[in-house]
Amino acid sequence: MKAASTLMAPVAALALAGCMATNPTMGHSGAKTAATGATAGSTAENANPAMERCTESLGTVALVEDQGSSWYQEARTHRLQSTIPVLRMLVQQSNCFVVVERGTAMRNMRQERNLQDSGELRQGSNFGKGQMVGADYTMSPSITFSQKDTGGLGALIGGKVGSVTAALGGQMKFNDASTVLTLIDNRSGVQLAAAEGSARNTDFGLLAGVLNGGAGGVGGYGNTPQGKVVIAAFADSYNQMVRAVRNYRAQEVKGGLGTGGRLGVQGATHGR
Repeated sequence: MKAASTLMAPVAALALAGCMATNPTMGHSGAKTAATGATAGSTAENANPAMERCTESLGTVALVEDQGSSWYQEARTHRLQSTIPVLRMLVQQSNCFVVVERGTAMRNMRQERNLQDSGELRQGSNFGKGQMVGADYTMSPSITFSQKDTGGLGALIGGKVGSVTAALGGQMKFNDASTVLTLIDNRSGVQLAAAEGSARNTDFGLLAGVLNGGAGGVGGYGNTPQGKVVIAAFADSYNQMVRAVRNYRAQEVKGGLGTGGRLGVQGATHGR
């Protein structure tokens, strides 16, 4: 009887805690990722202090995901959404590039222009031609590796409380992510930069079996969503890209780019 009461005390405490709901908290630190804060124009608010920043922008950039790629499909199986919104914020916060829209919001831009052309918009709306800003560069993300439980350390502790057997199983596992960003010049099609980044987090789990060895679980204490690891890896990729482009020097080919190259073959008439 004493053993049963000893066992039921923490169960009752958990039940009571479940009834004590709290109001949502704005800016809760547990929900944050490596991409934090906000941006407007060249200003950044509450940005991650570890992120690189430029004193002047290097040009305009459009961010585009290859949604037909294997990495994108794999990300969806892990319930990871598009990386573009987070990357757009990181890029603008850095002030290294000016972001232009080339995604789904383009439909709304076209819709406003169609309304203008149809005469439905009031005078002075000014959605005429020649106002859109060109994208000097295209930045493309990819996840090269994202693996759950790539390594781990487990422990199992068993004990008896009277006639009731309790088991406490603790496990520590790692989540890794590796990402790549590429930067393409839209006029020439030349790749200007590429950067790989990575991140790791540690998950701590707690499993409990009670009532004569029966399986019962209280799992996932301290778990960090895999998406946070991917975002941290992209933040690392972008930081490394910024450091590289700050010291950018154009690649040169004797005779000019795209004129045949220096590695000719016998009988070829191009080049030189």
